[in-house]
Amino acid sequence: MLKGLDPRLNADLLHALMAMGHGDDLVLVDANFPADSVARQTRLGRSLSMENLSLPQAMAAILTLYPLDDFVDDALARMEVVGDPGAIPDVQAEAQLVVDAAEGRHRPLVGLERHAFYARAANAYAIVRTGERRFYGNVALRKGVVAPEPTRPT
Repeated sequence: MLKGLDPRLNADLLHALMAMGHGDDLVLVDANFPADSVARQTRLGRSLSMENLSLPQAMAAILTLYPLDDFVDDALARMEVVGDPGAIPDVQAEAQLVVDAAEGRHRPLVGLERHAFYARAANAYAIVRTGERRFYGNVALRKGVVAPEPTRPT
């Protein structure tokens, strides 16, 4: 255990978050997503796990440490519902609330068609499989930067 870290964050995930750079994607997926096979195409080359957590719970833990990209409009993406791209399933609405609370402002989850979402996931740095059982519990988070702390006079 470490002080100040959300205990839902495991060592493998913390290592990946630290290794990622600005512009890298972290993709959180539900239990039905083909995480293992798609993750083989990512930079990390294997899936990570937060299988004891729902998508919103996993996002809340990750966003305690993870800066979101402010330079692009699609820093946050969600998989669209097949046949109804404008629909927002409950799991995605809950994820949106988590993002807005973490950011202190509204940051929209941009919809991506299913196959476009799979392509973004395959090009991500890492994929995290959650224990989310609801359909369409799939989101991509693009990493931003952490500003330097002001210099103190010596």
